[in-house]
Amino acid sequence: MTTSPRASLDPDVLEHLATRALREVPDGALIGLGSGRTASAFVRALGRRVREGLRVRGVPTSEATARLAREVGVPLAGLDEGILDLTVDGADEVDPHLDLIKGYGGALVRERIVAAAARRLIIVAGSEKLVPVLGARGRLPVEVVPFAGPLVMRELAGLGCRPTLRTVDGHVFVSDNGNWIVDCGVRPIEAPAPFARDLRAIPGVVETGLFLGIADLVLVAEAGRIRELKRGATSA
Repeated sequence: MTTSPRASLDPDVLEHLATRALREVPDGALIGLGSGRTASAFVRALGRRVREGLRVRGVPTSEATARLAREVGVPLAGLDEGILDLTVDGADEVDPHLDLIKGYGGALVRERIVAAAARRLIIVAGSEKLVPVLGARGRLPVEVVPFAGPLVMRELAGLGCRPTLRTVDGHVFVSDNGNWIVDCGVRPIEAPAPFARDLRAIPGVVETGLFLGIADLVLVAEAGRIRELKRGATSA
């Protein structure tokens, strides 16, 4: 069953969310910079803090984020500079265990890598992204090597997905890594871990949008406040 997306967060709420996330950033930090609307709001807020004197370097998860970081004055770095102190990113679904679906924006591979390179992963999201079970919104992105596309589509269908090759303005969407994104129509995923293993076992699948067991803190904008969801505990 697919749920209807709610309205996007307004700019004031995005600003409030970004400001709260900045409290997690120590001076001198090496930070993973996520992709998408909420993550972009954080990058803009971070740029303002940099202009005020905060010393940070950012590792972007997409070319779009890299461009934005340069525009707002956040110095960029690479993964060769060491372990990241934290990564701040968005998500498309967040379940009660803080497991995630990501990739609606098409940056899932680099988002996975940068998250794995960080000591902490902080997710910023609106309350519309909270779901009781992953897959509740009916969509799971999978990044695929183009040569393997026909094979992967058949195998995904065999696993019960309804795969559709992502296009933009009539053209196949190509990720920053030169790959295709297949959007899988899914039902609520009751056992995400084995399903993720089955997906990644398909030759040609580079990454899936199932990000399991890696989020440490989720900051959720809801009802005029920021709710903090921590792995293993929930607080207001």
